[in-house]
Amino acid sequence: MTVEITKLLNGITIATEEMPSLESAALGIWVKAGARDEGEGEHGIAHLLEHMAFKGTSRRSARQIAEEIENVGGDLNAATSVETTAYYARVLKDDVPLAIDLLTDILLDSQFAEEELQREKNVILQEIGAAEDTPDDVVFDRFQEAAYRGQIIGRPILGTRETVTSFTSEGLRTYLKTHYSPERMVVVAAGKVSHADVVNRISGALGGMTPIAATNPPLVRAPATYTGGEFREGRDLMDAQVVLGFEGRPYYAKDFYAAQVLSLILGGGMSSRLFQEIREQRGLCYAIYSFHWSFSDSGIFGVHAATGEEQLAELAPIIAEELTRAAENITDKEVTRARAQMRSSLLMSQESPSSRAGQIARQLLFAGRQISNQELLERLTAIDAKRLTDLAGRTFIGTRPTMAALGPIKGLAGLEEVSAQLGGATNAPKSAAV
Repeated sequence: MTVEITKLLNGITIATEEMPSLESAALGIWVKAGARDEGEGEHGIAHLLEHMAFKGTSRRSARQIAEEIENVGGDLNAATSVETTAYYARVLKDDVPLAIDLLTDILLDSQFAEEELQREKNVILQEIGAAEDTPDDVVFDRFQEAAYRGQIIGRPILGTRETVTSFTSEGLRTYLKTHYSPERMVVVAAGKVSHADVVNRISGALGGMTPIAATNPPLVRAPATYTGGEFREGRDLMDAQVVLGFEGRPYYAKDFYAAQVLSLILGGGMSSRLFQEIREQRGLCYAIYSFHWSFSDSGIFGVHAATGEEQLAELAPIIAEELTRAAENITDKEVTRARAQMRSSLLMSQESPSSRAGQIARQLLFAGRQISNQELLERLTAIDAKRLTDLAGRTFIGTRPTMAALGPIKGLAGLEEVSAQLGGATNAPKSAAV
């Protein structure tokens, strides 16, 4: 399988990977604009815009959009993240032209009718309410806010009740015109597709878009600054949600893949250190894992645990102890296992056209090029135990942590205590317990 790439004159990048054995295709339009690109009065508008794209164009009503894709057994959806928005479809091979027509239609010609807008605002308000009632959603939102305190990148993607209710159709059009520029768009298709056909159809539909840079100065994001900090909220819940984190690595930075491997060793499965020591050996929690989130210019390395109030006093110190041990010693056996996990995840995901299309899109948006499997596997092979212990030391020891905790948390160690155990001290801001 080979990725073919064409760049239109207006800046849109089109990439396809033909998978001849399939009878279906996944395709989408990824825009390098997300929640991070909102202005001060626009908190949540990127997410609302994504919802409104399916609510009618001059050629199709919201119902017609839904019926046309489902009449052929296809699926049409979208997602908003911190730095991107994606509109994508999965269809049988003969219905690729329909999928392209639907995707380009909702991107170029959404009408944002007032009645639909009010209805969708109510849907998002319900979504915000549901998130507030879900402790693990809340704790991660507050965790990111504490890690990037006072910055747009730290705000929840959904917005607030106040901002969502304030948005207008004109505001949506302004955001769309300002951020959905062809030079920030990548169109990717994987599966039973023809590169020439996809290029021809996308060129006909989107080739006339004018780059924003032709009429306005290029958009520049404010750089992300990891601050660290603490959020604690007492709630009458059955269990406590705790997230402890540190500054991570940006997408495709030198240590990006090493950080992914380190995360697998620490908390990437039932054989990982945190799971074995904290859950299996000590019984201090019923769920624990580590994660590494990356953005274009920053990242977060974190550990999430959910446990009962009785186990809280021991939890954070033991997590800190395991992080310290990772900076002192990682075995070759652990590295081999984590590399095997990453390799299998990479190769297995490529058997899914949807996963493959998303992977290619992320590479083009954040690395600026398609990265071959051979290069990815060579990078993994170059990661050894010494490099990982060094990375763990630079990430965990003497740095500024971030902690968010929600639930019955009176027994949980404070950020200063955890930081001191890791050889540092923190003057990072706090949010008082509620």
